[in-house]
Amino acid sequence: MATDATLQPIAGIHSARAALKFGAAGVGELWLDPARRDQRLADLAELAHRGGVSVRGVERDELERAARGANHQGVVIWVRVPAAGTEHDLERILDALTEPPLLLLLDGVQDPHNLGACLRTADGAGVQALIAPKDNAVGLTPTVCKVASGAAATLPYLQVTNLARTMDRLKARGIWLVGTAATATTELYDLDLTGPLGLVMGSEGSGLRRLVQERCDHLVRLPLHGRVESLNVSVATGIALYEALRQRRVPAP
Repeated sequence: MATDATLQPIAGIHSARAALKFGAAGVGELWLDPARRDQRLADLAELAHRGGVSVRGVERDELERAARGANHQGVVIWVRVPAAGTEHDLERILDALTEPPLLLLLDGVQDPHNLGACLRTADGAGVQALIAPKDNAVGLTPTVCKVASGAAATLPYLQVTNLARTMDRLKARGIWLVGTAATATTELYDLDLTGPLGLVMGSEGSGLRRLVQERCDHLVRLPLHGRVESLNVSVATGIALYEALRQRRVPAP
């Protein structure tokens, strides 16, 4: 199993349940600790059997090697990490939409935990695609998939060669691009986010690059009333996406 290069291990009960629930077709095998008496493991085995996934009892030391230091809770699931999409997939997704687009663009996010959290939040907020550059940004990894809790299999993750050029194409389609920047004078809550929208978030350290920032139709800031100067990118993304979702759910007066 471990020699199959197309499969990667993800440890933990919650992550295994998400993988089986949302993408059993991409699961190779479920490993369980036979010495562990936990109803949750029995439930996982049943879920795997229903999805046609092979279940194997594996000794604890082998589970620990596969988990690579993660807390496996007696569970390791081998999954095929989804391949990222491309610019062509973005065009196809946009052409098929019957509602105003809600897209998330991440400019150079490199922490897999942040990307996984952004995927999970974006899926919950109804985002139709997450777009990121191919270079200087994390791709889909086992850690990303674990943190995303199934969203890596349900939300298209597209890596483009040139993010600024992709933004130009989105604008040509009538999609407004709203970026976040600490120097912006407009607050997030003062901007209309109800139309075709691409929310653009910057990297963990330097924020939005100059060319990306210049292509945004609006720049907004999140109000901060404490002593911290910025929020984690995944937290800021969640706040911004759910403000957009709130506005889009409230009928216009």
